[in-house]
Amino acid sequence: MVANPFVGVLFHWLGGASAGSFYVPYKRVQRWSWEVYWLTGGAVAWLVTPWVFAALRTHDLLGVLHATPSGTMFWCYFWGAMWGLGSIAFGLTMRYLGLSLGMAVALGLTTVIGTLGPPLFRGKVGELALTSSGQATFAGIALAVAGMLIVARAGQAKERELGASVATPSLAEFDLRKGLLLAVFSGVFSSCFAFGLDAGQPIRELAVAAGTGQLSRGLPVLCVVLAGGFTTNCLWCLGMIVRNHSAGEFTGRARAVSAGHEGSTPLLRNYALCALAGILWYLQFFFYTMGESQMGRFGFSSWTLHMASIILFSTLWGFALGEWITSSRRTRAMVWIGITTLVSATIVIGGGNYLASRQRSGTAVITVPAGRAHLRKGLAERRYNSAINTRVPTAS
Repeated sequence: MVANPFVGVLFHWLGGASAGSFYVPYKRVQRWSWEVYWLTGGAVAWLVTPWVFAALRTHDLLGVLHATPSGTMFWCYFWGAMWGLGSIAFGLTMRYLGLSLGMAVALGLTTVIGTLGPPLFRGKVGELALTSSGQATFAGIALAVAGMLIVARAGQAKERELGASVATPSLAEFDLRKGLLLAVFSGVFSSCFAFGLDAGQPIRELAVAAGTGQLSRGLPVLCVVLAGGFTTNCLWCLGMIVRNHSAGEFTGRARAVSAGHEGSTPLLRNYALCALAGILWYLQFFFYTMGESQMGRFGFSSWTLHMASIILFSTLWGFALGEWITSSRRTRAMVWIGITTLVSATIVIGGGNYLASRQRSGTAVITVPAGRAHLRKGLAERRYNSAINTRVPTAS
């Protein structure tokens, strides 16, 4: 299948809409502690849904993972576990900063590290920057970072206008200092997800060798990376559950520590909301893998597109939830300038990737990479076939 960067941008927008919306159902959960609803939604997002979607959309999922080199499995799981630490802090960041400001600060750091980290590690940045398509892509990345900084600046203005002793009805726990510390921690460690996806390239090649289509080749990678993320999140939440004695909330036998009133817990509603939040969270990377498959040699720019789309849609949700209702007209205008900048960045990045796809249509450009790709494809097919042939039950 021929890569189509503009279709890739569309997929990334769908992923951003899902990611920017996933926390909204959590705001409707009643009488559950943070650790209870975070673990419930996380089990759906990181453990159940990845395997369901991968099993439905890929060929021989278990065979592909069985054929994957152990080193690849380790690094995908490891980076996923490191990302899990960032996701814990990210959930708390939303609690103290809200959707718009929290995502702008945390995801701004994640964007820079997660986008440029993998190509820097492989020594490819200089090579890519010498091409016109690479220059356009890097310009789009810079534009996206500028948009994020504008939105973050608007968030700071909102905080000043809000005042230290006043909170919006939708953000009663607003705490700038605590939220910013958590956002920085989250931004650094959350970028590890991009490293996990980058480490999963052998899995993608094995998935294609097994007969999986190009759009779904990244789904098996998510199973491994998210397993690592679930591990750290689960351990953290279980520790909080033990400390706060909140285990009874799963069955409605205890009142959440943070709740300030008595009453029965709407268990079915809470579980349904957490499941919806988990599915929405997973869908961001379901669409991400599709978008990344269309970005060609500048696939690393997918991380910027993804982050920019998340901030775009989360900011719109912030307006819908009234988080900017007390802000001045000047501050709201600043937010819309930031949103416009982010939209422009996605268009520029898509254009850079399109130029790259046009450049690769020349034989002089693609001769060596195509040969290497063919070699990698042949190695993946042999590894997969060998794993299938040796996968027979043994007597014990």
